[in-house]
Amino acid sequence: RRSSDLTVSDLYGMKFNPVASRDDIIGDLKDPADFKYAAESANAWKEGRLSADIMAEQKKLEAADLVIFQFPVFWFSMPAILKGWFDRVFTAGFAYTFESMYDNGHFKNKKAVLSFTTGGMSCMYTPNGVNGDINVLLWPLQQGMLHFCGFKVLQPQIAYSIAHTPPEARAQILQGWEKRLETIWDEKSIQFVPNGDFDMTFPGAFAIKKEVEIGTAHV
Repeated sequence: RRSSDLTVSDLYGMKFNPVASRDDIIGDLKDPADFKYAAESANAWKEGRLSADIMAEQKKLEAADLVIFQFPVFWFSMPAILKGWFDRVFTAGFAYTFESMYDNGHFKNKKAVLSFTTGGMSCMYTPNGVNGDINVLLWPLQQGMLHFCGFKVLQPQIAYSIAHTPPEARAQILQGWEKRLETIWDEKSIQFVPNGDFDMTFPGAFAIKKEVEIGTAHV
């Protein structure tokens, strides 16, 4: 069993500000006449001029080997405070560049897992369920945020219909999660289509290569 240090960011307890704004950049703007948050925050990160709360969270990420995102599903996504954490903390330059994304992302040596609760039952989040396939719901989070920045994404930890789950069953869910954590370092990550299957250039439109597309059609 691997011994690990644990660092927690309780966003509600911290009263974390989820709103990306001019206040995130300390000092003068590069282009005050035409404020672009992504460019200005990237420049501020490079020069060490981001606000203290953002820099503190970035230091936690730099030190982490595994990041667990714990949240309740709100309206088929994460709560606004967590989305705002991503918006402000995953600044360009620090979390990604367009030259280093997905397989080559900045966090390619780190693992991440989504651990969340839902209001609906598990049967509601299936291809035939009224809410649709849970994997469709997770695609923007696991592919568009985590894998985009290079994380090796592990299978999600899901507690369905938690508000209607009796205490005994909740205890079993927690025990199962605790058991999983004992060997989580050995888990294989979710497989995404590798960068090598795409033409990662502007002339190639970042589209899947013709030979890959043809090969897939013959499977």
